[in-house]
Amino acid sequence: MQKREFNKSGGSYGGASAPPAKRGRPFGSGNSSAEAAAAAAAAAADHTAAPSNLLGPSLLVHNAFTVENNKRIVHALQSGLKNELTWALNTLTLLSFKEKDDNRKDSNNALTRISGLLDALLTVIDDWRDIALPKEHVRAPRVRNLGVNLLVTGFGNEYEMLGSNSSVPHSGLGSGAQDASMLSNVSNLRSSEWWLEEDGLFNLDDEGRAERQQCAVAASNIIRNFSFMQDNETIMAFHRHCLETIFQCIEDYITEDEELVTNSLETIVNLSPMLDLQVFGSSKASYIKMTAKRAVQAIVGVLESPVKAWHCSAAELLGRLVINPENEPFLLPFIPQIHKRLVDLMSLPAFDAQAAAVGALYNFSEVNMDCRLKLANERWAIDRLLKVIKGPHPISDICKKAAMILESLVSEPQNRGMLLAYENAFAEVLFSDTRCSEIFARILYELTSRPNNKVAAARGIWGM
Repeated sequence: MQKREFNKSGGSYGGASAPPAKRGRPFGSGNSSAEAAAAAAAAAADHTAAPSNLLGPSLLVHNAFTVENNKRIVHALQSGLKNELTWALNTLTLLSFKEKDDNRKDSNNALTRISGLLDALLTVIDDWRDIALPKEHVRAPRVRNLGVNLLVTGFGNEYEMLGSNSSVPHSGLGSGAQDASMLSNVSNLRSSEWWLEEDGLFNLDDEGRAERQQCAVAASNIIRNFSFMQDNETIMAFHRHCLETIFQCIEDYITEDEELVTNSLETIVNLSPMLDLQVFGSSKASYIKMTAKRAVQAIVGVLESPVKAWHCSAAELLGRLVINPENEPFLLPFIPQIHKRLVDLMSLPAFDAQAAAVGALYNFSEVNMDCRLKLANERWAIDRLLKVIKGPHPISDICKKAAMILESLVSEPQNRGMLLAYENAFAEVLFSDTRCSEIFARILYELTSRPNNKVAAARGIWGM
């Protein structure tokens, strides 16, 4: 968004130019109403303003706003009322958003300075998760009265329901036969009679359900924004409720809202350098009974997704998780499935998918010998690594990482006999690609110059 630029020479009362409005404020943000009128008059008189200046101001929340309203924000999130939730979510979205050229510091620490804010945001997501339905699941209408006497929250058509004078009978009012006959004569129930159609615990109609979903997506976007801030990483990476909610959204990526899944993936990728999967086995209070194995299964499931943004994020996440030695025991049982999918991603024409796959394979091959042995025996793995190296990839570091993966594979004696079949291809890259020539020189040296490789070298060269 662009800041408004006011015409300093615009006409105003008394010939004095109006002071420019504050950043993030519309016309009339001066110190007095007279100045506001002068600014408006100057803007109206200026007919030569560029169209780009009419896009609106950049929004900025004052640094002291969080301190003055921190309790109100948390209480608004906990209230469950539509108007309060909307105000709190909009406010937190502004607080958590930061432009590249924005030098704000104090306003970026909202999560660390407001007690209970993270749990309140997670409650908004949990409320949606409690009533969320699979997209392919369709239920037949059913008469329900549960929740008729609850206080109005503002979601859906509750206000219409309160003012309804419809004669459609309610369950329990009169004989069952009479109710059935009257209901059969009603072809189209009014939207205000939503409690007769909904089978959910909270009796939300489709509009109310959509509004709850929007609130959950907004809350996930705020949590995502907070995860980019260094002061919040430690709190979020060890907050079990936060991790369980995020992994549950990732686990249900097939049926859950796409934007909610994307926000959850980006959040966990930001937290992955500090993430220890052992947190799911700790003595901390558990809300969803998430386990480390279930969390890894959720990531592997998203890795199989055809959505490029999702499988790229999953590949990057796995590559970061394996760096932590504490996470290796949970990842090793899924290594064959992970390797197969990462090798498939290298065959895609998308450069970002290739980069994510190579980056993850590089980390796996560097930290674990078992990963090196299994990757070398994975079908098409060597061919596709060579294809990435030879291809015109826009990121030169990816080609170098692919070559270093081959170097890691050849360091294992069990792999050298099989890699000798690619000796000619390695020599071709050595003389044709200056970027990776040094690495392939070391690879060829490992294959042919070691004393224990003389027999293997003869087999590779003469086909013995």
